[in-house]
Amino acid sequence: MFAGTRIRNKLLFSYSLLFILSLSIGFATVYVIVRDTITTNIESELHNTTTSINNLVGNAATASIKNYLRGIAEKNLEIVDTFYRAQQRGLLSEAEAKERAAAILHSQTVGKSGYIYCLDGNGIVVVHPQKAVLGSDVSEYSFVRDLQTKKRGYLEYDWKNPDDPAARPKALYMVHFEPWDWIISVSAYREEFKGLVNVDDFKKSVLDLKFGQTGYAFILDSKGNAIIHPKLEGANILTHAGIPNEALTTILKEKNGQIVYPWKNPGETRARDKLCIFTYIDDYDWIVAAASYHDEFFGPLKTIGSLTLATFVITLILILTLTVKLSNSITTPLQRLMNHFDNASRGDFSLRMTTAASDEIGQLAGYFNRFMEQLTDYSSNLTRQIEVRRETENSLRENEQRYRSVMESAADPIVIYDMEGKVTYFNPAFESVFGWRLEECLGHRMDHFVPEENWPETTVMINTIKNGGILPATETQRYTKSGDIRSVSISGAAFRDHNRKPAGSVIILRDVTEQKRLTNLLMDIGDNIRQTIGQDLHDDLCPHLIGIGGLASALKATIGDENGKAVFLAEKIIELIDEATAKARGLARGLCPVHLVSYGLQSALGEIADHTRMTADIRCTFKGDESLTFTNNTLATHLYYIVQEAVNNAVKHAAATAINISLTRKEGYIHLRITDNGRGIGERRGGMGIGMQLMKYRVLAIGAFLEITSAEDAGTTVHVVLKTPEDEPDNING
Repeated sequence: MFAGTRIRNKLLFSYSLLFILSLSIGFATVYVIVRDTITTNIESELHNTTTSINNLVGNAATASIKNYLRGIAEKNLEIVDTFYRAQQRGLLSEAEAKERAAAILHSQTVGKSGYIYCLDGNGIVVVHPQKAVLGSDVSEYSFVRDLQTKKRGYLEYDWKNPDDPAARPKALYMVHFEPWDWIISVSAYREEFKGLVNVDDFKKSVLDLKFGQTGYAFILDSKGNAIIHPKLEGANILTHAGIPNEALTTILKEKNGQIVYPWKNPGETRARDKLCIFTYIDDYDWIVAAASYHDEFFGPLKTIGSLTLATFVITLILILTLTVKLSNSITTPLQRLMNHFDNASRGDFSLRMTTAASDEIGQLAGYFNRFMEQLTDYSSNLTRQIEVRRETENSLRENEQRYRSVMESAADPIVIYDMEGKVTYFNPAFESVFGWRLEECLGHRMDHFVPEENWPETTVMINTIKNGGILPATETQRYTKSGDIRSVSISGAAFRDHNRKPAGSVIILRDVTEQKRLTNLLMDIGDNIRQTIGQDLHDDLCPHLIGIGGLASALKATIGDENGKAVFLAEKIIELIDEATAKARGLARGLCPVHLVSYGLQSALGEIADHTRMTADIRCTFKGDESLTFTNNTLATHLYYIVQEAVNNAVKHAAATAINISLTRKEGYIHLRITDNGRGIGERRGGMGIGMQLMKYRVLAIGAFLEITSAEDAGTTVHVVLKTPEDEPDNING
């Protein structure tokens, strides 16, 4: 709209518009704030007034009830004292005196349902209209404890009789008769003393309250009768001639709140808007209200409006005059500067601005002169910078091509993620091994790529990368697109941007499925060879040694008959043969621990515990789920050697005095735990040697999860978790 308008006119129009808007918004804001402040103050004052009147009525009622109950209590104190004097003069026994005094107390009622009762200093009921209550200990009630403490004075509390739907406010006055230790209490519900309130006690205080010029406070009952009113007291406003009663009907209906309504008092010529805030006193069925006219407390706003208009007109005239002069002082030098720029755009860099001003226009002229001086230098340097930039871009392009060639020619799958875990690139080897194409994975997370049981170690890998660390080669499993599971060794690291902040990660996934299969095959071959050797030792060598032992025993008997001196040598031969037999059985048991044990893995683990107790003098126990039966000898053998390695570590390196072995099943998982009370792994770094590595390998070989927890001087727990195979139900029965 202002594209073709001169700066002078733009400044004049903009300053005028800005001035008008600023003053309008400012004055409107002041007006609204003043109006809201006045309204808030008036409402607060009226609220406070109704609250004060409510308190006046409550205090007056409390004083009346207190005086009424105190009179009854002190009168009955005199009656009890009269019987006590008769007892002192010997006219009555103590029991007769107390009985007659109690009868008089029983005969009195206070209000409709109030009564008089007495407690002793221990909270025991000694006088009460209900005989079933006599002798009861009521000290558990809080108001009774107040009675025991004060013994004289006024008390208010809430009490609920068994047939009442809810607790109601109750008042009590008590006096203490010391000779009998009686606390004489006169009590009744507060609602039964409405008639005791004297309006004259607080009428003047209510009428003296004024708001503005004619605002006042008043009290009505629920039928519209004016209890206290400056002009209509004693009249029913609903039926009073010449007074609109719509607003009063609303007040009597809602009982609590505020309302604005037109109102004309008797003697006034017109109705005016009136603000009324009212509240309800339920005990007396009264409505306390405070009201004031709007025009009385909004009068200052009219004065503010007049002053605002006068200030607005005077200031506008001054601003317009100043804007014209200011725009001329700016636009004239700018026109000269525009002409110089026009000439400079044609290649004339020798132009300079001359001005005597030292303001921003003068500074702008100086900046123009320096700009023109430097422009020549920039022009000559620009060609050289462009050439350097071109060479740099060529180098970057070559490096990027070299990097991409290395990635695409790599034999192992390589994936690049951003810091949110989304794929930004992977090489052809990844597509070849896992089947996904780059186009369908680009910009997406690869969570479906991770099997559920491998998320624990994957989470550790992700956290290592996010923390900027280097991920060492870690063996785990990943899905292919077709749903097959591949065993992979994952390594990688995070890379950073030019600000040294983590920008993403490069992950290398080496497929070790075939390597692992061959390794497992070698392990199985080794286990089979050990089992064959152990079987041969057990089935061949051991019977052979036993046969030799039998012949040696026969030889001993023969020698004993013929030559007693050679008996000692024969006994030595038998002893050595027995030791060889025991060692051969032990060697066979170690080479084939499960296959050679008739009762399976649990029996073999029990023998480990028994052997440890006998040989190492350490308390070692085994507790297994008897319903578990392992028919897969390879699985049982791996578990056996894991337990054996853990027990050996605890005995040799941890200085343990107790070892517990447990084998259980829970929620579809088998849990094998070996717990000791030794020094922990922290003091024996050698625990991560070949034995621990074999233990970890065996866990991976059976598809289990290994968790080792250790604390200094708190022992070590080796926990193996194995999921029950769903597709091989015959491997584990129970």
